Amino acid sequence: MSISDKAFQQRITNLEKHVVARARDSKVYQLPLWTEPTRGIPNPVLRGALFAAVQGKNRSVFQRELLACQKGLQIRFTGIQLDQSDLDVWEQALHLARLHPLGTRCEFSAYGFLKALGRKSGKSEHEWLKNSFARLMGCGVELTDQLERKTYGGSLLEFMRDDLSGRYVVIFNPKILTFYEGGWTAIDWQDRQQLRGKPLALWLHGYLATHAKPYPIKIETIRSFSGSGNKQIKSFKRSLVAALNELKSIDFIRDFDFDGDTVIINKPPTPSQQRFLISQ
Repeated sequence: MSISDKAFQQRITNLEKHVVARARDSKVYQLPLWTEPTRGIPNPVLRGALFAAVQGKNRSVFQRELLACQKGLQIRFTGIQLDQSDLDVWEQALHLARLHPLGTRCEFSAYGFLKALGRKSGKSEHEWLKNSFARLMGCGVELTDQLERKTYGGSLLEFMRDDLSGRYVVIFNPKILTFYEGGWTAIDWQDRQQLRGKPLALWLHGYLATHAKPYPIKIETIRSFSGSGNKQIKSFKRSLVAALNELKSIDFIRDFDFDGDTVIINKPPTPSQQRFLISQ
């Protein structure tokens, strides 16, 4: 083991001691154990504009911005706007961390992480990953349950990086489970890979996946919930049609139609969602 490796391992050990001291006498918290082909994402995250359907070059900077989201929740965001590529990074980090108690280390290589995202592993991709982790670490998210009038506030992850070896250590605060209390959905990872680079299609895929049987929804609601920067409803509708056709092309939805300013989407339920519908 090189001196740099030893120093990195020592920093990890010191960080773990800090975490253990902070968590002493508290129960062990762990993420749900979803299966390998999926990524378990909290429904409140998928039903609002936290990870927006925007191109990265068009990011905004927010100070306690109130983001559009489902009824009963309130999300305020501080930091550089997150997009669907940041959601990919967060999903993969959560996927690796699900095998470890929350608050303890989850270690991996940048190379393996990028490969899991379906990306190349050159210098520009490593820099892209650094920037995404910085956004996820540097943001402030306030998630409020308006019924119980309780708010979780914090960043989406903490990390350490060894710039010589390219290895990361990611730590999630156990309070991240607050996001999962509103339910969570197992997202098909292969679907997301096929939709990469298509922000609105990616956002719709996540949003619709949280519904066993999607109800008719107004075009303006989709525009708002997705965080789209397109203010022209006619222009946004054209983008929406293109995104829905992308979802049809991967057999995620069967069909869709418009009734005035509302879109009606026919999506087959997953086996678990089918069982839920039968039980109702």
